[in-house]
Amino acid sequence: MMSRSTDVAVIGGGAIGAAITYYLAKENIDAILVEKGDIAHGTTSKCDGNVLVHDKIPGFDSRLAKLSQDLFPEITNEIDYDFNWVQKGSLLIIESEEELEAAAKFCQSMKEEGLPVRILDQYEVHQDEPKLAKDIIGGLETQCDGSLDPMALAYGLVHGAKKLGAQIDTYNAVKNIQVNSLKKDFKIISERGEINAKRIVNAAGVWTPEIGKMVGLDIPILPRQGQILVAERTVPVARRKVVEFGYLMAKFEGGNYKRNVTPEMEKYGIAFVFEPTHADNFLIGSSRQFVGMNTFCDIEVLKALAQRARRFFPVIGDINIITSYAGLRPYTPDHLPIISETEIPDFYVASGHEGDGIGLSLITGKLITQMICSKTLDIDIERIRLNRFNSKNRNVN
Repeated sequence: MMSRSTDVAVIGGGAIGAAITYYLAKENIDAILVEKGDIAHGTTSKCDGNVLVHDKIPGFDSRLAKLSQDLFPEITNEIDYDFNWVQKGSLLIIESEEELEAAAKFCQSMKEEGLPVRILDQYEVHQDEPKLAKDIIGGLETQCDGSLDPMALAYGLVHGAKKLGAQIDTYNAVKNIQVNSLKKDFKIISERGEINAKRIVNAAGVWTPEIGKMVGLDIPILPRQGQILVAERTVPVARRKVVEFGYLMAKFEGGNYKRNVTPEMEKYGIAFVFEPTHADNFLIGSSRQFVGMNTFCDIEVLKALAQRARRFFPVIGDINIITSYAGLRPYTPDHLPIISETEIPDFYVASGHEGDGIGLSLITGKLITQMICSKTLDIDIERIRLNRFNSKNRNVN
């Protein structure tokens, strides 16, 4: 069994852990990324590749997302790895006057944040996406939204980190962590030996609470399952990401507005999401369920996804679905990530991004690196510190 030493050990090899390792390596910090499987084998491999601001609450949430979004063009020029970054914008589609009124207010709030958004009337939205159902009455366009290949992003960041000197330790599960308060360091007990680290970043996604318990931390993250349909290669259905405005209601579980959906769609948290890929096919989501660590698809959920998709794009009924998959989002009670130092000195948490892990990966990596390097942070992190859950929100069931 080997024994190694490092300045920082990053636990978790998804997009978040890869981004942290990359930014640490850019600062010439000795870092090891420790992953129990292969790079991107968890949530990162079971998601779409969206980098969005349109689904964020105006204010801190949208500012954090925009800071991250603005880093992607920069990263494409830094790492010698193509992760299919494109910035075509996105479209929220509106199916009722009530939604149109809410969208207008939402659009104004986003404009006040300096974001490039606009309302499309019925004529404009059908000119934009001709295959939409004829009764769609409008849309909300966010011009800066982008997309990418999430697994390629993680591999690209790891590729860049390795070139800068970082060590990548895959297929090596962490079994325990010992805190040495006298030496002010940690001993990570892994399957392949010990790693002595001055600092640890817990970026283990839905496994974050498991790693946290090793040092006595209670981290309120739950796995929230989402399922996705994958279509065959076909003629273009839509030119960019299209989402129903009701997705915002499904994501944040708030407000009194009730969508015209079936009981099954309500039960499974179904909201239409369409994502074209660089392979000339498309993905259909989304669903949201608390089913533990279950990553099996449910035929009833898949049927509800397909039914909701046909409502907005009837042509989808004539296109074959070739496969489906399910992944687990790391959910927090307030839908904001945890990007934070902790009560354990030099132990950090970077997790709980739910469905925003890809989009927020770069700003997360940058913020954690700024904390470790004692640099000025790009944004005030008070809203995303772990200690916000110290009282009533500490336990979630």
